[in-house]
Amino acid sequence: MKASPNRYSTVAIALHWAIALIILSLIGFGFLMTQEWMPQRFVIYQWHKSFGITVLVLSIIRLIWRLGHPTPSLPNNMKRWEVVAAKVTHIGFYVLMIGVPLIGWAMVSASRLPIENKLFYLIPLPDMIGVSASDGLEGRLKFFHEIGAKLILLLFVLHVGGALKHHFVEKDGTLARMLPWLKNKTP
Repeated sequence: MKASPNRYSTVAIALHWAIALIILSLIGFGFLMTQEWMPQRFVIYQWHKSFGITVLVLSIIRLIWRLGHPTPSLPNNMKRWEVVAAKVTHIGFYVLMIGVPLIGWAMVSASRLPIENKLFYLIPLPDMIGVSASDGLEGRLKFFHEIGAKLILLLFVLHVGGALKHHFVEKDGTLARMLPWLKNKTP
């Protein structure tokens, strides 16, 4: 399926849903790995790091794809504040989908723990260039990583809420742009 004036391309749709599902998993991992009662916390940390770097790579690919391929136009009935909110939300997502994993990688690089990081237990993840082990730096990066994760969750709720509003209240076909099996009613 190619992009049309009213629908995203197959590549854009696949990247959107893959990143969304991985981010939801990361939020779950993030919660579980911070719980003292959780067995296998170290394993969850490793999966969290692996999927975080996956989001980073997929988000960069998605951004490159987005810059080279037009997006469907927004419905004509959208109010000005809705257009601004949609654009700010999408820009915020890109900043956070790239920034939060980079902060996480820097945080791991600043850790004094002698842990070899391997993505999916296969691919070595080197420390980020220019980041030295420092408890103070690690703590600050952890703070910003957690804030970024909470902002992603907030944007996620706003994004899903907006999509559902357009689908069930406005009935303008906006959701069909990302769900190929829905009938697109956008004029």
